[in-house]
This record gives sequence, C-alpha cells and structure tokens, in this order.
Amino acid sequence: MSESIVDVVIIGAGPAGIQAGIHAARKKTRVVILGRIENSALYGAHIENYACIRGVTDGRDLLEAGMDQVRHFGAEVLHEDVLSITQEGELFKLELESGTAMTCRTLIFAMGVSKKKLGVPGERDLLGQGVSYCVDCDANFYRGATVMVVGNRSAAADGALTLTGYADKVYLVAEKLDIADELQQRLDNSEVEVLTPNWVKEIHGNEQVTGVTLTDGSRIDLDGIFIELGSKGALELATQVGVALDTERFKYIDTNRHQETNIPGIYAAGDIVGPPYQMAKAVGEGCVAGMEAATYARKQKRG
Repeated sequence: MSESIVDVVIIGAGPAGIQAGIHAARKKTRVVILGRIENSALYGAHIENYACIRGVTDGRDLLEAGMDQVRHFGAEVLHEDVLSITQEGELFKLELESGTAMTCRTLIFAMGVSKKKLGVPGERDLLGQGVSYCVDCDANFYRGATVMVVGNRSAAADGALTLTGYADKVYLVAEKLDIADELQQRLDNSEVEVLTPNWVKEIHGNEQVTGVTLTDGSRIDLDGIFIELGSKGALELATQVGVALDTERFKYIDTNRHQETNIPGIYAAGDIVGPPYQMAKAVGEGCVAGMEAATYARKQKRG
C-alpha cells in the first residue's frame, strides 16, 4: 500500500487522544493526531485527583507535556478540524478543513461530548423547534427555508455551506471567522451571507423560531438557527460511517472492553463513550484504544 496512508488517525487532543497517540506511536505505526489542546475540557481545569501527581496541577500544563511526549514518540499533530469521514473498503478517508484529504487504516474518536451553547434568551425554550446543534442531522428539515448558522470555526462555515443545498437563504454570524484559507474561499464563492463581526443576542419565537436579534441591534426573520460553536463533534462524524451509539441514551459511542466500535478499524475513548468524565478513565481508555488500533493497522498492512 501507498506510504501516504496513515496507520492510525486520532481525532481529539485531550487526555484520551494523547494517551492513544503515545501507545500507538510506540508500536511503530504512523500516527496523526487531529485537534487542538485548547478544545479539551481539561485545558482550563485544575487537577488534584490523578494518581501519582501531588497537589493541584494545571490542565493546560498536562496537555502541553502530553503533546511533547506524543511528538517524541513519532506521532504527527495537525491543528485541523475534520469535516467529513467516508469508508472506502477497509480504509477511511477524512476531509480536513484545509481541503486536504487523509486516508487511514484505523480511526480513534477521542473528542469528548460537550456541545457549547450560546446562553441567550430563547435558546433553551426553542430547542427542537427551530434551534439545532447539528446541521448534518437537521438540514433536511429546512428545505426552502431561511436559516442562520452561528459560530466562528470550521463547523459553522461548513454547516452554512451544507445548508445552501437545502435552504433558500443562509446567514452565517461570527465574531471573527477562524477557518482555513480553502474553507474561506469556498465561503466567499457561495451564496452564504456572512455577518461579521456580530453575534446573536436573543432568539425569538413562541412555539417555533421566528427570528433573532443580533448584537448590532438588527433583527432578522428566520425559520431556524444552527448553533455550531467549534469543530464537528464525534457523534456527527461517527454517524457518517455507521458507528453505533449506546442503546440507552443514544448520546455516546458504543464500545467493548477493547474500545472497539461496531465498525472494524474504528475505536473510541474518553468522555464520548460515557461517564464518569474523569481524566483517569480517559487515559486508560486511550491507552487501550491506541494499542488496539495500532495492532489492527499492522495486521491490515501485513494482510
């Protein structure tokens, strides 16, 4: 097979992703970690309940040390978001926000579960009645509609572009877009109306979203608003390739004791596979996922 194929791609740069990267790289496989440590819930935390670490330790310091480790063992780290995943035979193809494609033998989802909210009036009351946190899930319900996407990162920009295939009018509201040049060019050449620098102050509606008020004081009539405050979440990406969720709450990726999902070659670790949301659990699962994924990739190469 071509040397351009990555053995193990890890999506997420928190404790689970870093530990998976360390163990996979130590098995002499080609490993790439996609993500930014500042997106981890650990980044702004203070840790005092982790074994063998005395006193209170800053989460940012731990993550930075982990990144140094993972690079030392030979893994590559790319500060990019993933826009889509498709399966091609036994391989997986990822589209990154820079427009580049990456093909890998195994995938590890280690991205956590949090969905950031705007925290504005009307958001909670109108959830499911025009307020959505997933373009890929709900775009089809807004054919011929007027919609808005809110966010500063790749998920918002890509979501707005996706919605142009469904809605009649698409707005994108951002304080400042922080996206790759290729994604910016696609946005510039689209019919999306970008409103920046701006933000949503309030969402209006009774039993359905009717519009928003922006921080500049303008009022825009809408049928729906999509809140995408970061990169695409693990559940959104995982469901693109048929990864099964837990049967009780349908909000976590279902794995076995080897951190395997129902799709051969795809693993998951950390908060995305369920509570407790503790660093110790995430690190342990990352260790297992990294070793299992590396072993799977090596067998696939030999086969």
